[in-house]
Amino acid sequence: MAASPAVADVSTWDVASPRRPLRTPRAAMAGFRVRSAPDPVRIVPHPSVMLLVEVGGRSVVRDADGRRRRWGSHVAGLGFGAGGSFAVRADDVECVEVRLSPTVARSVLGVSPAELEGIAVPLDDVVGRELARLGERLGELATWEERFAATDAWLAGRRTGHGAPDPEVAWAWRRIVASEGAVRVDELAAEVGWSRKRLWTRFGAQLGAAPKRAATLVRFDRAAHRIVAGLEPGRAAADGGYADQSHLHREVLGFAGVTPARLAAEPFLAVDDVAWPARRR
Repeated sequence: MAASPAVADVSTWDVASPRRPLRTPRAAMAGFRVRSAPDPVRIVPHPSVMLLVEVGGRSVVRDADGRRRRWGSHVAGLGFGAGGSFAVRADDVECVEVRLSPTVARSVLGVSPAELEGIAVPLDDVVGRELARLGERLGELATWEERFAATDAWLAGRRTGHGAPDPEVAWAWRRIVASEGAVRVDELAAEVGWSRKRLWTRFGAQLGAAPKRAATLVRFDRAAHRIVAGLEPGRAAADGGYADQSHLHREVLGFAGVTPARLAAEPFLAVDDVAWPARRR
């Protein structure tokens, strides 16, 4: 039976996604223009390294308490926003968001995802002045498709053959994603031929989260999108491999800072079917 959650007011949002495949592997991209968001936008943790590239350097946001501030281009590691720790009000925001698999993030950014775990930092602190030039370039382009192409070219130009994780670590990440977070760490260790301790250490050092935390985040993400799609939380818990609905409730509260019922109305998730069409089931 489908739930009937409150629907987020995203009528002032313009959301776009690329029509062509990206050159950058294991990356996804979307464009957002938000003239005025009536409700605070809560950043919900996602199992990716997220880049927010400001278009034209003009975006203005407010803290959840109403204080006006500049936000600008940022990069956020796995788990950023856990517990509902980050929310803003968008006065006038235009940006391209990029989601990178943690298995390719270091080869693009030049820093390990482990240095970004659970935090967000200004993107120019990571990549330097070239980011400002990209933002200016995006502001000169008229269409989202042109902006996506320019951002994709920038990502591809930065990507090197260095910084790739161990093949065993990359394989373990793919297994976690494919299983929707249901695989156990000891199973992963046995499958790659490592000890549990070695996998735990190498995985965390290279991808920015311990394998159990990564699996929990992937499982939460899948359950959250099932709830947003209208699935009743009890069914979402059963489909997602949770022990029971209370287990799902605790995990959603821990990651998003809201109950499953309120999660369905979060603007950050309400536009996902448009921004990330590959997610559609």
